[in-house]
Amino acid sequence: MKSILKAGTAMALILSMAGQTFAAEMLTSVGAGEGSVVIVAWPGYIERGETDKSFDWVTKFEEQSGCQVQVKTANTSDEMVALMNEGGFDLVTASGDASLRLIAGKRVQPVNVDLIPSWSTVDDRLKNAPWHTVDGVHYGVPYMWGPNVLMYNTEVFKEPPTSWNVVFEEMELGDGKSNKGRVQAYDGPIHIADAANYLMHNKPELGIQNPYELNADQYAAALGLLRQQRKLVSRYWHDAFIQMDDFKNEGVVASGSWPFQVNLLKSEGLPIASVIPQEGATGWADTTMMHADAANPNCAYMWMEHTLSSNLQSDLSVWFGAVPSVPAACTDGRGMQNAEGCDINGLKDFDKIKFWTTPVSSCGSQDECIPYYRWVSDYIGVIGGR
Repeated sequence: MKSILKAGTAMALILSMAGQTFAAEMLTSVGAGEGSVVIVAWPGYIERGETDKSFDWVTKFEEQSGCQVQVKTANTSDEMVALMNEGGFDLVTASGDASLRLIAGKRVQPVNVDLIPSWSTVDDRLKNAPWHTVDGVHYGVPYMWGPNVLMYNTEVFKEPPTSWNVVFEEMELGDGKSNKGRVQAYDGPIHIADAANYLMHNKPELGIQNPYELNADQYAAALGLLRQQRKLVSRYWHDAFIQMDDFKNEGVVASGSWPFQVNLLKSEGLPIASVIPQEGATGWADTTMMHADAANPNCAYMWMEHTLSSNLQSDLSVWFGAVPSVPAACTDGRGMQNAEGCDINGLKDFDKIKFWTTPVSSCGSQDECIPYYRWVSDYIGVIGGR
């Protein structure tokens, strides 16, 4: 975590001018709602009971606020950034590998936390997190966080896999068959960090201290591992529901995934489980951020306050398999979640998770690192077999 905080500090220095520029535009009061709020969100993050009638944190908000919630689902951080660049949205549930890019690109505005009464209930570890706080200015409200887990088929793996090697290296699995063509990898440049995280543990001679801060040699090693993985992967996934179908119908038995998919597949009675292997895991801490040109800022502030309500945080934690940004949601009984469920979702693993953040050339752990634009172009090459 310390090295990741250094990365955030480096980015903060780069973006300090942006923070100063936006500060004057911050809202100082919340007025009457405009009638709607338009949100870019990860799948499963904003439910109104259409998927499962038990999970609905939109309907009552609309009734109480008069703000109708419209949602555009995005499957990757890059897609979120692209949509926010296009405009027409009020809010986005951005992960750390998108949030700093949105701040640097001046696509989001500061959030006045004094206008959010429930701010005091937010986990202290998240309030000033470097992926949404620049030069002391907050650019969002923490939403949910969690690990990128290793999801696996329990009929193939009689014991939980202990290493990410099952998706990086060719091997015979518990059913006597090769893993080739039976594993998946994430369809996003940030997956390079998963390879770097694996190498941190298994090739310490590379000297990787932070999977988001890679010098030329470390970066080349990560790409080499990903090219090796390319020979094993049946699909690079970005759609959670397509990945679930692949586990059900296409013979996929192991992949990096989100607890969301794990929970849904298990609820259907399928032989699915997940684990954080010995190398640890990357993860996401998502932040609700407001577009710089939000057409409905009052409804946006009402929604951000609503997202911190304990029952929403609790129910969303159960639904998505994530950890609430409001710790009380694990224990106060106002929603479906409980202390055991939060522990299962990773509450105690915070310090083991290497949270997504945007790679920059001016990094904290060494003199110079490979910036994110290189990750984008080179990962396209890996997927294309180059």
